[in-house]
This record gives sequence, C-alpha cells and structure tokens, in this order.
Amino acid sequence: MPNAISGFSKLSKSEKIEWLLDSYFTNKEAARMLVKQYWNSNEQLQKLHDEFIENTITNYYLPLGVAPNFKINDRLYTIPMAIEESSVVAAASKAAKFWLNRGGFKAEVISTTKIGQVHFIYKGDFNQLKTFFENVKFKLISDTADITKNMERRGGGIVDIELKNKSDDLDNYYQLHATFETLDAMGANFINSCLEQFATTFKSEAEKNLEGDLSIVMSILSNYVPNCLVKAEVSCKIEDLKSKDISKPEVFAKKFKQAVNIAEVEPYRAVTHNKGIMNGIDAVVLATGNDFRAVEAGVHAYAARNGKYSSLTHCSIDNDTFRFWIEIPLALGTVGGLTSLHPLVKFSLELLEKPAAKDLMQIVAVAGLAQNFAALKSLTTTGIQEGHMKMHLMNILNQFEATTKEKTQIVEHFKTNIVTHSAVVEAIENLRK
Repeated sequence: MPNAISGFSKLSKSEKIEWLLDSYFTNKEAARMLVKQYWNSNEQLQKLHDEFIENTITNYYLPLGVAPNFKINDRLYTIPMAIEESSVVAAASKAAKFWLNRGGFKAEVISTTKIGQVHFIYKGDFNQLKTFFENVKFKLISDTADITKNMERRGGGIVDIELKNKSDDLDNYYQLHATFETLDAMGANFINSCLEQFATTFKSEAEKNLEGDLSIVMSILSNYVPNCLVKAEVSCKIEDLKSKDISKPEVFAKKFKQAVNIAEVEPYRAVTHNKGIMNGIDAVVLATGNDFRAVEAGVHAYAARNGKYSSLTHCSIDNDTFRFWIEIPLALGTVGGLTSLHPLVKFSLELLEKPAAKDLMQIVAVAGLAQNFAALKSLTTTGIQEGHMKMHLMNILNQFEATTKEKTQIVEHFKTNIVTHSAVVEAIENLRK
C-alpha cells in the first residue's frame, strides 16, 4: 500500500509521474512509455492541455467522428461527435440520410433563460422578510453593475430575482431565485459571480434592516434549466416511411409509436431509451467544448419533472402523418471556456459554421432525436444487436490483436453470419489453427 503524499500538486509533472510509477506499477518502464506516448509532440499544445485541469500527467483520447447529411431547417450540416461507443456515429448518419429527402429536421429554440440561487436560512417573520426583499431587490441588481455591464451590452444580463419560501420542505429555508440571459455564453462564471454579489448585498442589508437571524448557506447556479428549451422534430406521410428495411410503413409507424409510448410510461425502459438519446447529445456537446455532465443532469431532471421518469421523445400518427419530436433543456455556449482554447473544439465549431448558442441548441437536439430514431427503427425492425455487433466487431478483433489480414478475412466471414462475441472468438481461433 502506498504512503500518503503531502504537496503532490506542487510537484513537477515528471515528479508526479515518477511518484505514481514508484507507488502503483510493477512494470514502471512500460507505464512510463504509455504515459509519454499520449503526450502531444507539439510542446505548446501539450502545455495548453496540461493547464486545462490540475495534476495532469498525460492526455486521454476519444475518437472525433462526423455525421454528414443533417438537414436542419433546410440547411445542411455535418455534425462533429466525440464518443467511444461503437455504432453511435453510424446510427446518427443513417438517421440523417433517412430524413434528408423526407423534409429533414425542424428545430426551434423555445426559451433561453438560466437559473441561479442564493440559498439561505432565516429565523424570523416571513412577512418582514418579504417586505425587506421587495425594498432591497433593486440594490441587489444595481450592486452587480460591474459584473453585468458587458453582458448587458450584448443584450443579456439579469432577468429577474424572486424570493422563494421553501420552509415547508426544510425548516427556515428560503431562496433568492434568479433568472439570467447569457446569450452565446454558457454563463456559469457570470451567473455565479452575480449570485455571490447578491448574497453579499443581501446579508449586509439584512444586518441593518431586518429583524431575525439570516445566514447565507451557498450561492450557485442550477444545471436544471427547464426554461432553456429547444424542440426538434421530423414528420412525413406514413407512406413516405417506406424504405429498404421498411416494407410496410403503416405497421412500422404503429410499432414505432408503441415503442415510444412504452418509454413514456415505463421508467425501466425510459432510462435506456433516454440514454440512447444522450449518446447523440453528449457526443456533440463534448465535441463543441460544452459541459456534458451539466447537460446530462439537467436533461434527466427534466425527464422526471412530472414526478415520474419518462421518455424525452414523443410520437404521433394523425391524418396519415407520422411525427416524432423531442423537447429538452440545453444550456450551451459557443464563446468562452474551452470554445476559444481547445483546437479541436474550435475545429468542431467551424465545421458547424460558427453557430450561435441558439443554433447549437438546435443542432444538439437534432442529434439526440436522430439517435433515438435510429435506435427505435432498429429495435422495431431488425433488432438492435445486428447493427451494433457488426460495428463492435472491430473492437473485439483489436482486443485479440488481430492482424490486418485476419481482420479482412473475419469481416468478410461476418458479412453473412451473425456477430456475437463468442462467434468472433471462435472465428479467430479457427483462423489461427
């Protein structure tokens, strides 16, 4: 067992690596070579990566792929996707191509405001607190003038501040519940700076003008953004769904809708259903330098907003028209953070023709909808495993360090055979005998 270490963060990069190798690895030279193998040969670029986080020792790579042929609001996009899971990019591309000549995807941003809260405890009369808040509200906003001036110049800023009584949920618990417009910035630092100033002013004024004990607990933005909404959809005549693998479009449409309905009422299915949506969403969010953990948390909270976890997508069949749509909260940015630092993030945003935040919201929502359509189409026709395992085949071959010649022969073999892990292992063993 290694000993605890003091002052690790103050060590140089090489010293950190040597301590790790000495403490945890039996083959230190192999581990050292692996760590260095993933360094970027461009020293300036490597230094940039080293400074993104703390205690950096190397880089962890994910593939960056692209899904072409996305027609969104009559404009063609090639969407960048950073993800490690087989078949995600292929499925998105297949869905994009399917809808390309069926009207494409339509998307619209419904609202863009974000939320931040000052959480505090107040032991006193609520009516007095309410009157105090109404009197001090203007000062709360005016004291943030230095923080908000640049954002206001661009058309954003503080939208409103409300006092919320949450004492029924927790004794003496109240909130300053603030809404913000941050335009093309995700706005986390802007929102948190405003909130901390609210707290400072609120506490200072309360000490002078409010009876009762008031203490600030914390000031922080919320990643639940139900008023930062975007909607994406596809629709066509049922007869137009006919394709190479959909011979009976009426049957397909009905079965597809039933699959969505099941995810709307059954949480066990809804979680997997929504995970597939997030395969598409997270991949684009990550490729464009946004916070996929924040997006995940907010989206899943939205899926449970009515008290039961449910599907993020919905489907209808009306007057012989098939319609499939998604409505989700997405707080995204195209300026600030990694968007101006990470070279591949800049590459991805340029690939998307330098979208504004609203444009990116629409693109990301479409990616999630496309991913879900592709998954449900497979589930209700050929089954999910046929396509997924064929995409996963190369991963299995790489696990067994197959040569180029072996890969060629085995891929050819599985063009007419069902791919399973055991079947691939058997094929490799037979080939090597």
